[in-house]
Amino acid sequence: MAQIDEGGSGRQVNVDINIIPFIDLMSVIIIFLLITAVWTQISMIQLGSSVYGKQNANTPPAPSTQQQVPLELYITSNGYIITLDKNRYTIAKKEDAYDKKTLFDQLRAFKQSNPDKKDAMVTIADDVIYNDMIEGMDVMMQSGFTEIAVSTGGS
Repeated sequence: MAQIDEGGSGRQVNVDINIIPFIDLMSVIIIFLLITAVWTQISMIQLGSSVYGKQNANTPPAPSTQQQVPLELYITSNGYIITLDKNRYTIAKKEDAYDKKTLFDQLRAFKQSNPDKKDAMVTIADDVIYNDMIEGMDVMMQSGFTEIAVSTGGS
């Protein structure tokens, strides 16, 4: 605290800066940064690269003996829509819940007819919640499609 001493030889100013509030603020900020850094690491989703993602410039594209058949899973508020090549399969909700078993069966059947295919795209509508997207991606990974690209705001 600043104070003025009126002693025998005139006025002298004694200035002591109180740095305790500053140290308290810094310790809170450091703790906050450490905690948020850990949570951002935990909340990341690891997705494999696919033909829809960014290609690596160093590796040439692998020659395909088979024609690439695009696979897309479109998640809407009414259910799933699977697009295979130019065919569309609709899987409606059952009792207000997504029918993951039918989705798994459809994807597994397509995987058996195209065993080399690993890539797929998940497109979600704006009104679909995050958990439903993750469950759809889990079903795709369980059925053998490990390289998943994610698209939002589907048509």
